[in-house]
Amino acid sequence: MPIIVNVDVMLARRKMSSQQLAASIGITTANLSILKTNKARAIRFSTLEELCRVLDCQPGDLLEYLPEKPEENEEEKR
Repeated sequence: MPIIVNVDVMLARRKMSSQQLAASIGITTANLSILKTNKARAIRFSTLEELCRVLDCQPGDLLEYLPEKPEENEEEKR
């Protein structure tokens, strides 16, 4: 997936644990882990808003677009 979620980077910059962040934004540590490991297929704007509020950052600090390589797309189609 070409969208990368950099929650772990912001956690390190803010010297905050995953448990602290999850409690602050009102999600489970399991759901936060899904975001951190880039296994999430979607994110609610309300969750993104809370992440930005608690981590004092912008959405672009958390989300990064990395285009897929053409050969990766071809392999997936087979």
